[in-house]
Order: sequence, then C-alpha cells, then structure tokens
Amino acid sequence: MFLLTVTTHAQVQPTTALVGSWNGKLNVGAISLALVLNFEQKDGYVVVTLDSPDQGAKGISAYKDYLSDDSVSVHIDGVAINYCAKLKDGKLVGTFTQHGQSFPLVLERGTYEVRRPQEPKAPFPYKTEEVTFRNEQDGVTLAGTLTYPLVYDPQQPKQTPVVLLVTGSGQQNRDEELMQHKPFLVIADYFARQGIATLRYDDRATGKSQGGEVRNATTLDFMRDAAAGIDYLRKLKKFGIIGVLGHSEGGSIAFMLGAQKKVDYLISLASPGVKGDTLLAAQANRILELSGQPATMTVESFRQDPTAQQMPWMQWFIDYDPSTDIRKTRCPVFALNGDRDSQVIAEQNLTAIERLLPQNKHHCLKIYSELNHLFQHAATGLPTEYGEIEETLSPEVLKDMVAWIQSLLHVKR
Repeated sequence: MFLLTVTTHAQVQPTTALVGSWNGKLNVGAISLALVLNFEQKDGYVVVTLDSPDQGAKGISAYKDYLSDDSVSVHIDGVAINYCAKLKDGKLVGTFTQHGQSFPLVLERGTYEVRRPQEPKAPFPYKTEEVTFRNEQDGVTLAGTLTYPLVYDPQQPKQTPVVLLVTGSGQQNRDEELMQHKPFLVIADYFARQGIATLRYDDRATGKSQGGEVRNATTLDFMRDAAAGIDYLRKLKKFGIIGVLGHSEGGSIAFMLGAQKKVDYLISLASPGVKGDTLLAAQANRILELSGQPATMTVESFRQDPTAQQMPWMQWFIDYDPSTDIRKTRCPVFALNGDRDSQVIAEQNLTAIERLLPQNKHHCLKIYSELNHLFQHAATGLPTEYGEIEETLSPEVLKDMVAWIQSLLHVKR
C-alpha cells in the first residue's frame, strides 16, 4: 500500500501563495487515507512536505517539479509518488499517482484534525506517578507511569488490584501509540476510574526507557522486561492481586508469565494461540482476501521468505509455539478477540487457546462482533482502517475487562 517512508531533498522556491497546509482524503477503492501537503516558508525558500496521518507518517520531504501561486507538481523518490494539482475555487484539484496507478485528490486549505474522542486529557482526577524499574539480566531500565485508582486507600492496599500493560510487536511507548491512537492510556484512565491500578511502560530503547538489545531481541527478551515490571509491583506492596494485560505479542508474553506463575491473573487481547508460521500465513491470506487478491500464502513460502530469514525477531516468532505456555497457565484468564481481526484471526487462535487452557471456573473467552485487531468497531478489519476510525477501543471491551477483574477480588487463594 502507500508506504510513505522515504526522505528526499526538497528543491528551493522563493515564494508561493500556497504557503500553509492543505489536506484531503485519498480514496483507493474501499480504503481512504488522509493526506496533508505542507508548504513552509523557510530561510527565504518554500519547503514542501507530505503527511499521512492514518499511517503515522509526518514531514516526508517532497521534490518540487513545479510550484507557482496556483499550481504544484511534486514527487517523492523511492515510493514512486507524484502529485500534480491546480488551484480551483480555493481548492487544489489534482491527481495522485503511485506505481502507475492514478487517483483524484482534492486538497482544502487547513491542517488535518485527528479526532480521538476517547483520549483522556489532563488534569486527571486520580494520582499518577512516573516510575522506573530494572531488568538487570539485560541491562534495561524501563520507564513508565503507575496510575492509582480514583479511590485508593494506602492503609488497605490489598483491596486494590493492579495490572501491568504489555504492548504488541514493535517498539512502542507506554500508551501503545499507533496511528495516533493511545489504547493503553485509554485503558489506564478507564481502569483508574473503576478502582483498578495500572503500570504501563515504554518498551526498551523507546521513549524514556534506556538500554537493552533491540535489533536482535526476541519476544523472550521483551518477556524479561515485563517480568521485571511484575517483580517491581510485588516489591512495592501497595496492591492486592497483580495481573498482566498483553495485546498481540504482549498476549504471548502474558501467557509466558502465567506459565511461570508470576501473575495472579492475565488478560489476553488478541493473543496468538497457534505456532507463529501458521498464524502469519493465515494473517497474510486474510489480508489478501480482504484486499480482493488471491490467498496464496503458505507456511512453507512464508518460512522461505528471505526478508523473514534476516530478522531475528521474526525467525524466533515463526518457530514459537505458544501451546506449552498456555497449557501451563493455571491462573484465571480472560482471552478475547474481535471477529474482524485480520492479524490474529479469532476462529484460529482463540479456539486453540480454549482447547489448551487447563480448566478454571474463572476463565472467560469471548469473541466480539465487528471488532478488529485493535478492538475498534471496523468495516473490514484491514490494518489500513486503524487510523481512520475515531474509536480507540470498544467501550464494551473496557467494561468487560473491569467487570472480570472485579469478579476476582472475592476469589479465595
């Protein structure tokens, strides 16, 4: 798709009446992407950059082929993008071309405003604390936010449950920020208002966290970071039951911690339930199908992909079978998926988790209708929708997670 990742040198231009930002929607079949073209007066010249907010891309330098007060033609090398437009009735009316495919693109003056109505804004009615904890084995100092519930009694800490939030694959900040969504911030805020404490942290070598191998790191390395967070919470002695909530790869980490008996409960948001190569082949085929292409990916072809073979994380993940960790997990588990998740397919993975989990009357497994991999209400479930959707996380999922954790408070241990 339109991966805007290449930076090029912008050609100089003394002035233009187009200075400012221009935004619009690029419609490609069932997919719609917000694009912003910026003309900035800088050091006596005009610099042109392109933003793709839905893809999390900003400030991509564009080479100016032509620029006047009413016309523009720019291109971006490496990704074969070209945009030509003329000012008509106050709008830039033109054509966006990439890899030989052309689409109409009309831009209006002004910046693109991303609406995220669920994102809480400071000041918050509850206490938050900036903390650090240490994974000594890997030499990593993790920085995070400890959020106390709205009503917290330090004289009776056992009444307050706490949960460690673990992000999905890729280096992410403590809010698990993706496509300008901050799901972990939304979860921490909602939990705090319902009596549940949380600890969320920047992944190693990300944000304020320091140290640790990333280039050659695997899920096992990231699991040790999460384990250090659990150890930190136990040493604080400020809370009652201690759990972990993991999303996607973080769900695998949650089951690893469960198998090691490090947590009192766990929440698995779209966690893999089958071997990595099987999951990734199914993921590729589902996305191909949703994109109107033949589903031709096999486990064998995926394993032979030279790109995958060059990535240590991918090599490890392809061979990882979560079944052993799931079978060894005896604490209460809430495992959930969306039926429109195209990355961790519910009928494949949640079915496997249900089959593998040891019996426990406190387990809860649920597939949510119309939710994607981020647990947003979605039309197709394609990753390209994530940034377009205003909802960050389904209110039903938030409500169910809180109710399930609260149900554990009266369980005898």
